Amino acid sequence: MTEQQNSPLDQQDEVTLQLQKEEMEINKKWVDTADVTIYKKKYTEEKQVLVSVTHEDLIIEKKLANPQNPTDIKLETIRIPLSEEQIEVTLTPAILNDVEMYKNQYEELIQVHETLKEEKVRIETVGNVNVVD
Repeated sequence: MTEQQNSPLDQQDEVTLQLQKEEMEINKKWVDTADVTIYKKKYTEEKQVLVSVTHEDLIIEKKLANPQNPTDIKLETIRIPLSEEQIEVTLTPAILNDVEMYKNQYEELIQVHETLKEEKVRIETVGNVNVVD
């Protein structure tokens, strides 16, 4: 005894097959690839500089002669400070250089390779069947 397989067409007059095909859709999105923090850092430096300063004094010399011995002269000196230079340090900022920062966008072409699937109808026949495609 042979079993006969029933095809869908034996049970119904019409059968609809849904064929599917994959299509490719390409989208782009922004993704952060780095995080950058920009800041200025101050450094201190101790500096020692020698500066010459000037003082002004008033000098008063009094010569006292000994009346008994004229060659014996006594000298009396009085020194009175009148003025002096004082050091005044002023710190002023000076620009070393300008640092420019900007973002640059550029485009490049990237080849996308993907395998797409597609379904096609295949008809297998047994016996003498005339199939018109």
